[in-house]
Amino acid sequence: MKKALIFPGQGSQTVGQGKELAEHFAAARAVFEEVDNALSEKLSAIIFNGPQETLTLTENAQPAIMATSMAALAVMQKEFGFDVAKHSAFVAGHSLGEYSALCAAGALSLTDTARLLRLRGQAMQKAVPAGMGAMAALLGADIAQANAIAQEAAQGEICCVANDNAPGQVVISGTRAAVERAIAIAKEKGIKRALMLDVSAPFHCPLMAPASGIMAQALSAATFGAPCVPVVANVTASSESDPRKLRELLVDQVTGMVRWRESIHYMKAQGVTRALEIGAGKVLSGLVKRIEPEIECLNIGSPADLEAFAKVE
Repeated sequence: MKKALIFPGQGSQTVGQGKELAEHFAAARAVFEEVDNALSEKLSAIIFNGPQETLTLTENAQPAIMATSMAALAVMQKEFGFDVAKHSAFVAGHSLGEYSALCAAGALSLTDTARLLRLRGQAMQKAVPAGMGAMAALLGADIAQANAIAQEAAQGEICCVANDNAPGQVVISGTRAAVERAIAIAKEKGIKRALMLDVSAPFHCPLMAPASGIMAQALSAATFGAPCVPVVANVTASSESDPRKLRELLVDQVTGMVRWRESIHYMKAQGVTRALEIGAGKVLSGLVKRIEPEIECLNIGSPADLEAFAKVE
């Protein structure tokens, strides 16, 4: 059986995520402690105890989601003998989850990953003045329809597809006025539902160019190794193992589209039959089931999940 490890992105954060893992397993505690030390603050206290609005801040949510994923993986490795190189064919993550995937595959250290994600969160937040950008979900639209709607709505401003998540779930991003026009156009065209998302910035569109520049500089200084298994990159929806190229793809990802639907199709075509969603929530598992229903999904984010995992492995 070919397995892929998949790692969640922003929006999966909830207060208390990973707390049970830290209480039950020293390997999980060690991950949260290393992330705290890397950031010179007790991010784990915010993750475990909140408040939710502080955890949801982009600069906190990004390293927090990664830390929870890495804590769960550390327990899988230490307590259940899971070996990423031996037991998985690919790793992939949604947006910030790609950093988790790279860390899981040994291409980035945990400390560097935490610091890069803190910087990424800050840079993305500051790239666009508050209220100037927006994102919207087009539910029931396919990628071709979403692209056409975004192009019609742009009218000299920025409006483009940010996330091709699954059939019937596409997210657009850009200047607020253009995204508002896109919602109106989508309704005129009979798209099932078009709604503004409660996000702090217009991610994965050209408005993020200032953040892209900051990340290019930071990533060029980071130590990259070759991943122990190929990484399926967001912006290409295909696998990559060259550290230099992986670095470039992370820069492109800041302004580029997350091609999640195509990424899952790619892994299925390569023979993947089981996806393990490592960390908080079940968002990606839900998307995988819509994209490739034959892929079996397991979520691993709590001690109970680990017990279930041990029974099927």
